[in-house]
Amino acid sequence: MKVFSGSANPGLAKRIAKVLGVEVGKAKVGKFSNGETSVEIQESIRECDVFIVQPTCNPAVNDNLMELLVLTDAMCRASATRITAVIPCFGYARQDKKDKARAPITGKLVANLIQTAGVHRVITLDLHASQIQGFFDIPVDNLYAEPLIIKYIKQIPGPRAIVSPDAGGVKRAKSISDILGADLVIIHKERKKANEVEAMTLVGDVVGKVCFLVDDIADTCGTLQLAAATLKEKGAKDIYACVTHGVLSGPALQRLNESEIKELVVTNSIPQETNLQNSPKLKVIDIAPMLAESIRRTHNGESISALFG
Repeated sequence: MKVFSGSANPGLAKRIAKVLGVEVGKAKVGKFSNGETSVEIQESIRECDVFIVQPTCNPAVNDNLMELLVLTDAMCRASATRITAVIPCFGYARQDKKDKARAPITGKLVANLIQTAGVHRVITLDLHASQIQGFFDIPVDNLYAEPLIIKYIKQIPGPRAIVSPDAGGVKRAKSISDILGADLVIIHKERKKANEVEAMTLVGDVVGKVCFLVDDIADTCGTLQLAAATLKEKGAKDIYACVTHGVLSGPALQRLNESEIKELVVTNSIPQETNLQNSPKLKVIDIAPMLAESIRRTHNGESISALFG
């Protein structure tokens, strides 16, 4: 087994390797003077089971995707036996269907690119749209951060309410509320356009309760900010947000800092070092042990069902 990393999240790759008791493989990843991606595998991987840790996340989504493709091609040509792409945050996952005329389905295009490059298996975390697994003709293991989020919520006392900030997240919120024996609350939102929410309607009682907004992605934090304000207006005691992927683009941190949210918990599927310095409300949960265990089981041919929450 060998674990390699692109430049998207080398810190996570190192943590995964440490849990596995191995060193991160030697590879030089950079750019040529004209901006093209440059990759050099600096050790033998012939007949090896290789795992590439490379989220295709912001801020350089396209560069990170290209690095993954070029790393994969290099490893194929270096005679690796099997290549598994470990993509904790899967870029373009929100473009999973035609939501308007003449729109692309970029999630499917990305799946095609990854397969064509030579990846044999994908390990990812909380896909925005689970049907993306069907875009691939190779095995895809979509892990869930739910057990880690539940562990965090259990540490905070009080009568709890698990809140879905939109209809699409109800299944996630209900699963967590059932396990914790907490109330389920749903927020119906109306969008003016992408990343801009117009109005919110609350379904459920939050008076005097500690509310936990749960979602897969926090992008500009417009939804979370407005949802927290709505919950506070309806009588919530404290408000926390638990999100798998902290994209946190544009005005996200400013909105978080100005919001009624007491703490926003995200995983390190996307590097958060800079964001942590700019918001005292941000907390990060480490997914390295979970990903390391999925890698270990995949390498040994063991079932990973126990990791699905």
